[in-house]
Amino acid sequence: MTGYSPARQLATRIVYDQRADIPVKTSQASSRKVQGHTVGLTVMTLIILVIAFWMSRQSSLLQMSTSNELPYVIPALDGFLSNAWFLPDDDMLGFVEIPAGSFIMGSNPVIDRSAYENERWSNLSRQGSVDLPVFYISRFETTVAQFFAFAEDTELTGYSIGTNVSGNYPITGVTWPEALAYGRWLERRLRESPTTPPAIRQLLNNGGRVTLPSEAEWEKAARGTDGRVFTWGSQSQTGFSNFNADSISPVGSFSCPGCAHGLSDMAGNVWELTRSPLQDYPYDPADDAADLTKDALYVMRGGSYTDAMNNVRTAVRGAVDPGVRTDNIGFRVVISEL
Repeated sequence: MTGYSPARQLATRIVYDQRADIPVKTSQASSRKVQGHTVGLTVMTLIILVIAFWMSRQSSLLQMSTSNELPYVIPALDGFLSNAWFLPDDDMLGFVEIPAGSFIMGSNPVIDRSAYENERWSNLSRQGSVDLPVFYISRFETTVAQFFAFAEDTELTGYSIGTNVSGNYPITGVTWPEALAYGRWLERRLRESPTTPPAIRQLLNNGGRVTLPSEAEWEKAARGTDGRVFTWGSQSQTGFSNFNADSISPVGSFSCPGCAHGLSDMAGNVWELTRSPLQDYPYDPADDAADLTKDALYVMRGGSYTDAMNNVRTAVRGAVDPGVRTDNIGFRVVISEL
């Protein structure tokens, strides 16, 4: 389905911005131009270490299957609807409205001392203002149960999910094209269903689609309109998200009443894919629709359970090759007219 071979996956590496300890995961020796890449013995060492690390961790929640294992059976999950593709049990099926309007994007190192160079808006300005129409974003990261409902319905083959994996964990080990395919499938189901909430149906009827968020949509949802450094505010704190940890948590495990828009896990747990190719700022929404056939890397946001505090800030920009599978990258979806 993906068009990416196992041999290509084994070339996975991480390179680092010269002034920014931000991971860029790619499966080819050449990649889209990113400011400040360091090339040398350090990177070659990292390539070797990361390949070994990657191979040792391919027991992710979603795996390539070469055996005839018993099929994964989705159990009933508290707070999720088994008759609605395991979406959250609330009036909006877990989607949260992000009102239309502008927000501040990027980082000002005067305010955020952990800011990386690739978060700088331009040579003249540290941050920029981006105006977005209304959109809806999922309160939680896409779960194992939700993705498996898609895989089962579309007869997606070649995968197995361990029988001891709880359905309320975020799905990982999926590629960028598979995440987009999940969004298209969910959009069809929402359009067909007579129980789709009216607000969602109206947005879909107005040209909205279910897809990955752009990096601007993701950042606005994560930080709100007050320019906060973290999704819970501008001070570094623990207890609101899963980072500096040993393992992934079920979605919504951390209570964060002060988090922007009431969203869960926008910091840590798993990196979240976006539909935006990695480009230098200033952000231009036209870049998201450009011809991306030449080895684009795609922005991922939010950091993961393995990351330190500086990598779970709202403005952090990582990037990933569309064919990479790893157990610390997942996604959530939006309903967007863009």
